[in-house]
Amino acid sequence: MGRGTVDLLVVAGLAATVAVMLAGFAVAARRVLGLRFGAVRTLLAGALVIVILGPTMQAFAGIVDPADAGVTPLWFFILATLCALLAGLVFLVVAEALVPPGSLPGPLELLRAARRRAVRSRRYLQITRILIRHGLGPYLRGRDPGPSAPAGRARTAEALRLALDEAGVTFVKLGQIMSTRGDLLPPEFVGELRLLQDRAAPAPWAEIERVLAAELGGPVEEAFAEFEREPLAAASIAQVHRARLTGGEEVVVKVQRPGIAAVVEQDLDIVARLARSLERRTGWGRSFGVGELARGFAEALREELDFRVESANMAAVAAASAGEPVRVPVPRPELSSRRVLVMERLRGVPFGGAVPEGTDRQALARTLLETLLRQIMVHGVFHADPHPGNIMLLEDGRLGLLDFGSVGRLDAALRGALQRLLTALDRGDPLGVSDALLEVVARPDEIDERELERDLGRFMARHLVTGTAPDMRMFSHLFRVVSAHGLAVPPEVAAVFRALGTAEGTLARLAPGFDVVAEARAFSARHLTERGGPERIRQTVTQEALHLMPMLRRLPRRVERIVGAAEHGRFGVNVRLFADERDRRYVTGVLHQVLLTVLAATTGIMAVLLLGTEGGPSVTPGVGLLQLFGYNLLAISAMLGLRVLVLIFRSER
Repeated sequence: MGRGTVDLLVVAGLAATVAVMLAGFAVAARRVLGLRFGAVRTLLAGALVIVILGPTMQAFAGIVDPADAGVTPLWFFILATLCALLAGLVFLVVAEALVPPGSLPGPLELLRAARRRAVRSRRYLQITRILIRHGLGPYLRGRDPGPSAPAGRARTAEALRLALDEAGVTFVKLGQIMSTRGDLLPPEFVGELRLLQDRAAPAPWAEIERVLAAELGGPVEEAFAEFEREPLAAASIAQVHRARLTGGEEVVVKVQRPGIAAVVEQDLDIVARLARSLERRTGWGRSFGVGELARGFAEALREELDFRVESANMAAVAAASAGEPVRVPVPRPELSSRRVLVMERLRGVPFGGAVPEGTDRQALARTLLETLLRQIMVHGVFHADPHPGNIMLLEDGRLGLLDFGSVGRLDAALRGALQRLLTALDRGDPLGVSDALLEVVARPDEIDERELERDLGRFMARHLVTGTAPDMRMFSHLFRVVSAHGLAVPPEVAAVFRALGTAEGTLARLAPGFDVVAEARAFSARHLTERGGPERIRQTVTQEALHLMPMLRRLPRRVERIVGAAEHGRFGVNVRLFADERDRRYVTGVLHQVLLTVLAATTGIMAVLLLGTEGGPSVTPGVGLLQLFGYNLLAISAMLGLRVLVLIFRSER
């Protein structure tokens, strides 16, 4: 056997020994500390054990008599192993305290993060340059936009619109959402941001075809008998094509632009960072709550990128519009996916185009408004963006609703509070408006309710007295009153007023002179009449009685038992302690930590007592048997203490 072969066998043997020692340490650490640790920190701690074990054994070997072949060397070998193991466990506990699991990414994640950071930095600098070029740089450094004159606000609003338009799709969408927050922004900003249009040049057919093939799982010709390559419309996120299924049904196909999701995610990250920076560095950013606005915007835009959400929205709005003279396209879920939405094609003309002569515009406007109000007040699911491009006049004279990427939802409690708010506004009742408003908005810890009631009274005296013609702009004033008292309007309620404001513009374009507020009052009166009619009241009372009947039947017997037990002195209350599994788990964990702490302390005290005891049998000339026991117990006490510490560190996260 050659020397090279021997060296190779030696290296292989050493590698196998090291691997066995590392595996043994990993098992021992998991058993002693009761937790699993990451591979990197376990390997580092194991390497530390191997490095310390050799010198420690050599140091103890110098104490033992070489001629001693008894059990003494074994005791010192165990002690050296415990010391090395203790060093590795200390390393793990310190690493657990200073660098918790998940706080540092792995090497591959570091490379990906560096690449993403470079791309994000370039885009961040680009956005910053756009804002500075349009004169918005001072606002990034903390300038307050509030106190400037109306002319100055108008110039700033125009600059903001131009900057957002130049920044691209995500920032255009952000501006459109901001234009609906009359409770936060001055009217100049709201009016200017409403001019932002979501437009884009059509994507090449080759790119669209690749998206379709990837989402459909095959060529376009297999799913569609015909497919028009020229789009009906193109926006920044998607474009729409006509098509015909193999069964002959005419459909509309909405296809997401290739790569748009990555662009939007990158820009959403920048929006979030800008929002955090503005909240940290500017007073107006904190007062507006731009961080929360950015989070809500990101969530809504991510939903808009998933066409499966839009398909579900279509089904929900269709159910909420059942019985109404409107139509919602029927989606084809079997052909739809995250980036492709196939739906029924509605034939007609959009409100954005020319409405045919002879059309009863007032009747159409009334139908649209009542449909939207019924969706909001009765069903709690409504189309949140009813602009003219999303509404069609169909060939059969009905209305068609399109584009369900933005749909609002209200739960029953919020719908009831909103109905009470609008009813109190209609009655001119400041106290009722104040009470209902505090149910609708997120109430702060401290609020001057009397001052709020006075401000609401002044608001109603301005907008709701005889001789004035209330319009949708009064809600902007109401939002300002709400904001002045530190009340935050929930996004769901803001979506309601955004939809109503958008609908007002659509109705004004469809039927000039249409009185939105008067028609809304008439709808509210009819709705209250329907809810307060004898038949509806009888149904409500019957349903409540049916729910209460079983309880009412059992109530007399239970009352009799309680009274009898109290009369004879046998009345008691049974309480099951720790009936919840979470309570039992918590108490068990606390007892576990207490027991380990007591064991560690007891073992440590015993070790100190043994180390300080004189006499006893000698193991070596300088070390007695009692001291050797003490050293081992001291190492065991330290290990138990480390287990308690690592459990505490983990439980705090």
